Amino acid sequence: QVQLVESGGGEVQAGGSLRLSCAASGNIFTIVGMGWYRQAPGKQRELVAVLPVGGSLSYAESMKGRLTISMNSDKNTVYLQMSGLKPEDAGVYYCYANVTGPDGLGDVWGQGTQVTVLS
Repeated sequence: QVQLVESGGGEVQAGGSLRLSCAASGNIFTIVGMGWYRQAPGKQRELVAVLPVGGSLSYAESMKGRLTISMNSDKNTVYLQMSGLKPEDAGVYYCYANVTGPDGLGDVWGQGTQVTVLS
């Protein structure tokens, strides 16, 4: 079983920055990609950014120029640095991983961490 543990959420003033971290653990053969989605109240979960290992970054157009995503493969950890945060960036941020394990390829989700942006 694979688990994702997120950290780094919280409250920030509009225009501020926040760094989220997510560590994967468990029976992982390989990590295909890791990243973040978010869900605001009353809205569907949406992509923030996903970084495939050895692939091209996918990210929300609304976050262009305001995010940096990186991965430490040795630690199976992904980091999301966000800056210039806006109230519309608020929501629950979910870590996502696409991994291979004993049961093959699958998607794993974290529990979510709340990001609040104060206007």
